[in-house]
Amino acid sequence: MTRSTHAVTNQAPPLVGYDLFARDVALSEGFARHVDGAVAAEATAELSELGRLAGGHEAQEWGRQANAHPPVLRTHDRYGNRIDEVEFHPSYHLLMERAVAAGLTDAWSRPSGQLRRAAGFLVWSQVESGHGCPVSMTHSAVPALRAAPELAAVWEPLLTSRVYEPGLRPASGKAGALAGMGMTEKQGGSDVRANTTRAEPVSDAPGAYVLTGHKWFCSAPMCDAFLVLAQAPGGLTCFLLPRVLPGGERNAFLVQRLKEKLGNHSNASAEVEFDGTTLAWRVGEEGRGVPAIIEMVAATRLDCVAGSAAVMRQAVAQAVHHAAHRSAFGGPLIDKPLMRNVLADLALESEAATALLLRLAAAADAAAAGSAQERHLLRLAVPAAKYWVTKRCTPVAAEALECLGGNGYVEESGMPRLLRESPLNSIWEGSGNVQALDVLRALQREPGALNAFLAEVGRAAGADHRLDAAIKGVLAELSDLEGIEARARRLTERLALVLQGSLLVRHAPAEVADAFCASRLGGDWGTAFGTLPHGAALEAIVERARPHAG
Repeated sequence: MTRSTHAVTNQAPPLVGYDLFARDVALSEGFARHVDGAVAAEATAELSELGRLAGGHEAQEWGRQANAHPPVLRTHDRYGNRIDEVEFHPSYHLLMERAVAAGLTDAWSRPSGQLRRAAGFLVWSQVESGHGCPVSMTHSAVPALRAAPELAAVWEPLLTSRVYEPGLRPASGKAGALAGMGMTEKQGGSDVRANTTRAEPVSDAPGAYVLTGHKWFCSAPMCDAFLVLAQAPGGLTCFLLPRVLPGGERNAFLVQRLKEKLGNHSNASAEVEFDGTTLAWRVGEEGRGVPAIIEMVAATRLDCVAGSAAVMRQAVAQAVHHAAHRSAFGGPLIDKPLMRNVLADLALESEAATALLLRLAAAADAAAAGSAQERHLLRLAVPAAKYWVTKRCTPVAAEALECLGGNGYVEESGMPRLLRESPLNSIWEGSGNVQALDVLRALQREPGALNAFLAEVGRAAGADHRLDAAIKGVLAELSDLEGIEARARRLTERLALVLQGSLLVRHAPAEVADAFCASRLGGDWGTAFGTLPHGAALEAIVERARPHAG
């Protein structure tokens, strides 16, 4: 019997049963703009299939369970033998299985591969963010391993496989493998040249080394292999470290503890030790560790942009959905002018992040095909995008949560999980200061990077006077190099905003481009979301962001 006082009314229904790709207009239109026409139909159908799965109740429940039941470290078996294994909830394995089957660990073998994967990563990460860590690192390990062709010949087919095969076994007996990373040490942090882990050559095994040391952060410790940095006789060097050696014996890989983190609860982040019997193979030349691993870092930084864009999109979708179904003060929240302003402002931020991600993914495809211009653009735009998009993620998640009121502060809404995830990508692969300094490094050492950037934003020249003025402002900022390091964040922010503005002016509807340029470039803005200028086409912007569930 249901009591009348417990009747549930005026609550938004669950946001399930929709296609996260097709119903994200900014994503689906942007993808169509960049994809190779010969594979457009196939790629779109593939992404819609993933989008429908991501929008379904079953996948949403996997994401909830994987976070409600975080991984558990088992250092020893019942007999006292050291095993160093991490156990995951079955839902985590289901998420990983679908991610790998969807090709999210492989962008290297298909036309428009980087673009297709980036769009898929944005879609699937909306279900759950934590398992995206090993997915991202497996994908990005491929270009780094190509510095060692003999290792790449063995490992690349496994890392790009569509088969998820967990468990510690020799790679030769598996249909698919995952890769992790171990760079950070407690005394160095982002300053990897301060690392103290030692690598000593094995005299009777060319290219093999014994490692001794400690890694403060090692992501996804149940992966099959790891790219790690260690000090060899010739200097800091990159190595491939397998969990299980070719003969079947386990490598010495001691998982000392799992980190207790603010968010990202489904993913195991570990502190590990190599006790002097750890065997690894050199990737590239001794002393060239940073150049060898930089390809992996660049790819994972782009995934930081994708992951943050995913959190933003899901947060905005939830906020718009709630406002469309919740009534207050005499009508639906979505019809209230002030709420509509907030939702429109959030939608602008999400659409700008998505547009920038897709442009950079398309540039990565072109660079891989040999375009020097696109390679130069990526060198400057990736750290700028990583800086800005990941910085904007947390305020977007927090404001979207507030749109749900008290319901948003309750775990069942899913919004607290989005908020906890939101700061991660601004830290992973180098925090804000590291990205801003990398932007300066690109400007100082690679003149072609600035030329490529100016050519890109110049495609929108004359289309909006506020964008034109912002481009001139960037050039003025660059003309005064005194104290430039202290102003690096300011410059990086401007570069990212100008690039986003140019993309929206060229490709987005007029109401979106106009509101973005007015509020982000033209000086007509407030310091909180919901302060778009009078005259902005709020209804059209919000309608464009509506997920249209059910």
